[in-house]
Amino acid sequence: MIRNRSFAALSALAAAVAISLTGPAALGAAKAKKIDLATPEGVNLVGRKIQCGAVDNTPTIYYFHGEGFARVPGEADRKLFDVEGYNVRQCVTVNDPQRGTGWRLVSRELLLYVDPATGELLREWKNPWTGATVKVLQTANDPVNQRPVFPIGADGKPATWPGTINGKTWWNTITVPLFYSNPLAGPYQKNIGGFYHATEMFNFFGNIDELLDPKNTNPAIEVGWVRMADWLPWMEMSGRAGLIYIHAAGRKIDDYEQLSPVMRKAIETEYPEYRTPPPGDDNRPNETSWTYFKKKFPAGSAPAGAAKGGH
Repeated sequence: MIRNRSFAALSALAAAVAISLTGPAALGAAKAKKIDLATPEGVNLVGRKIQCGAVDNTPTIYYFHGEGFARVPGEADRKLFDVEGYNVRQCVTVNDPQRGTGWRLVSRELLLYVDPATGELLREWKNPWTGATVKVLQTANDPVNQRPVFPIGADGKPATWPGTINGKTWWNTITVPLFYSNPLAGPYQKNIGGFYHATEMFNFFGNIDELLDPKNTNPAIEVGWVRMADWLPWMEMSGRAGLIYIHAAGRKIDDYEQLSPVMRKAIETEYPEYRTPPPGDDNRPNETSWTYFKKKFPAGSAPAGAAKGGH
């Protein structure tokens, strides 16, 4: 757990004595004290280090992989595909006269659907419920940016540490329920439905000494990710009951070469712009799998190459 204040007070006293005895060298060492999670500024800085790193315009990559399953009422869950995930991001410093010095994250993300048998990207998928073979549209969302985060929240309250510290390990759980008008639906959504309903669940883990070390600007972080969501639009499920859930895990990686071969190949041959994050001042609206699908396939058009069949 976090060290108690009596120990912290003794440490501060010892540091003060050392400064008085040894001069400027000791002063420099004292300035390198750990980030203080009892302050909103410390909490804000730690949040930035978890998400992207403390230095402006420094690209950071999160990579993860896992499995996707279907859940239909009255049926056993069915594995659909493997997944490979990638998010390339960076942060920039932003200032607010009331809320303090904070940061903003900009990113692009890929979620690839992979054939478990071959390890290659799925290009076509046979729908086991309809019998139709449809073209797979990989998820390529650009951008996926966040609102600025400050030491003082929008409600005027100071930020507090939401995680857990146990021994040398810290972890933090973030649950993001989503419910909004589906951009693929019509104007009568409140009357007939047509809302996108999902939940994103994140678990971040790391070493507490690395996280609180001001000299370590981009510490190693591990991540777990679960997503429960409606059917993907390219599946052409026509409103059938059920949902998809994805269970995956990964980490910040040190360099691009640590990505899997299937992810590297996809970026190099199909998504070259994903080698780098968007610029820090990117002000485009965020992309989702739904808006991306709508751009690729306007209303009434079928995905090119989809083979219709079955029932």
